Amino acid sequence: MNNDENSRSEQPEGGASAVPDTSVPPPPATEVTGRQRLKAGLWPPRLSRAQLIVAVLLFGLGLGLAIQVRSTSDDSALRGARQEDLVRILDEVDDRTQRLEDEKQRLDDQRTELENSSDQAEEARKQTLEKERQLGILAGTVAAQGPGITLTITDPARAVAPDMLLDALQELRAAGAEAIEVNGVRVVANTYFSGGAGDVQVDGKKIEAPYEFTVIGKPQDLEPALNIPGGVVQTLEKEQATVLVERSDDIVVDALRPAQRPDYARSSSP
Repeated sequence: MNNDENSRSEQPEGGASAVPDTSVPPPPATEVTGRQRLKAGLWPPRLSRAQLIVAVLLFGLGLGLAIQVRSTSDDSALRGARQEDLVRILDEVDDRTQRLEDEKQRLDDQRTELENSSDQAEEARKQTLEKERQLGILAGTVAAQGPGITLTITDPARAVAPDMLLDALQELRAAGAEAIEVNGVRVVANTYFSGGAGDVQVDGKKIEAPYEFTVIGKPQDLEPALNIPGGVVQTLEKEQATVLVERSDDIVVDALRPAQRPDYARSSSP
């Protein structure tokens, strides 16, 4: 009796015996390749704070080296220049810096005069008249006189193009030219050169060689600006042109422009 009870207790309910199912084989283990292990090790990245700081520093160092290399390549044009040419270029830069300092000092003096003058209204009137005269010179409506140079360009081969004359004008402006006249045409802010080689026009007016620039400014700054290596003089001489620069203590620029009244612009001052 006891054996029968034990036999029945070991059987599952329902009278059926539990038999393991061996018909379905277990899934095979997935083999991990070396590439998968490498990918799992690299991504997602596990960067510590120290590694991140080092990466940022290396990026900054690389950027600085790239900028230094670019700056060095930009200066390569001066490596072949002669020592006297480099000294002349350096002197020109120093002169331009000095002009800016002088202009700053002049403006500071004007401000001091306005602040300390016992009669500020009279001082302001004088400053206004002086400013009007200066603006008239820049606009070409007032004649000007002072030290400067005369630049004469002869063109026997008729090879001097308008852009070459424009380059000469830009160099003179950069060197501090205050009033310029080209073959009787007053140069102003919107002056342009057009036409072709041997057929040059200034502001729509045809001019003939020799081209004469009458320039008021500091001669010690104007002449070196034209003679820098690869500058205006060398470019013109390559076209068989002849360039003559003469300094003078008394240059007169008296070609005038008519004063134009604006159609729409009005002063915003009360």
